[in-house]
Amino acid sequence: MKTSEFDYNLPTELIAQTPLEPRDSSRLMVVGRSDKEIKHQHFYDIINYLQAGDVLVWNSSKVFKARLFGELMMDENTANVELREKSTDKILNAAKVEIFLIRPMENFGVWKVLAKPGRKLRLGLKVVFADDFSAEVMTKETDGTFLMQFNDDDATVRAKANQYGEVPTPPYIKIDQSAELKNRYQTVYAKEEGSVAAPTAGFHFTPELIEKLEQKGVQFAEVTLHVGLGTFLPVKTDDIEDHKMHAEWVELTDKNAHLINIAKQEGRRVVAVGTTTVRTLEGIAMQMEDNLVRPFQGDINMFITPGFKFKIIDALITNFHLPKSTLLMLVCAFAQDKDFMLKCYEEAVKEKYRFFSFGDAMLIK
Repeated sequence: MKTSEFDYNLPTELIAQTPLEPRDSSRLMVVGRSDKEIKHQHFYDIINYLQAGDVLVWNSSKVFKARLFGELMMDENTANVELREKSTDKILNAAKVEIFLIRPMENFGVWKVLAKPGRKLRLGLKVVFADDFSAEVMTKETDGTFLMQFNDDDATVRAKANQYGEVPTPPYIKIDQSAELKNRYQTVYAKEEGSVAAPTAGFHFTPELIEKLEQKGVQFAEVTLHVGLGTFLPVKTDDIEDHKMHAEWVELTDKNAHLINIAKQEGRRVVAVGTTTVRTLEGIAMQMEDNLVRPFQGDINMFITPGFKFKIIDALITNFHLPKSTLLMLVCAFAQDKDFMLKCYEEAVKEKYRFFSFGDAMLIK
């Protein structure tokens, strides 16, 4: 299947630059998989489409300030002649660089990162972010990422990143980003810190809406998927089968696995909030023979494309995704009809829905 088959035309003015207030006032496109019916609602109307006994599962991962700005430092023995300047000091200021933390690796203090501009990074160069916060370049990976060695454990690196860094809002957000805007780049239920991008389908929930759903008898469960390259890396191959899906760290506790399994056994719906929740649950379920999940902690690199057989998810709440993205491919797979889903996107453009992270939502049922 070709990547070009998942393209659509999106006017730039429909890319949402700011979130709506209140959160649940965004629009909601309700899509029926069996009857191919499309309804235009608002997100607060979702209470009319969820019923007592449904298990709503969301990703509770929390975004940290993973975008760092530092200076490359180089000693006289570094072989990067291009960056050298005359100086009486042994350590020279070489250049400014932006480092985007992706995820910690198994070895102490080692992180996978993206760098801009990456051409400036060389083996052995040190990047200084603050007096007490720096890292050394270890190697460049074949996928264009770098491995960098910090002197701190993972929790301390995140704590210092939160002190010195910035919230990594997506590049298509072009307006000046106020502190208030960056604070909105988080779900109201986020708690497990580790994501470098938000699971944005959950942006539409408010504490008041959650309370109303609880009163209706909707049950809640959660997973943790720390969003990284697997979620936002674009597909650059012509054939989707050639795309390499990067692994992301996930966790499903015994309590939440039990809630989901009981619902499946009793014929109640499991409703996923966001594609990250889908990939977590379906990735875990693939390791089992029955349509069940189990407690799990580790990496998942689930790439869901049309033709995939879903075991766990019965309905999906999601945002409108980028053209040719793995997320759009997943949504087309869940809709069980790629052409129909692309028609839904055409309808959303026609009706001037707001797209991407701060945009409107879709319920596929």
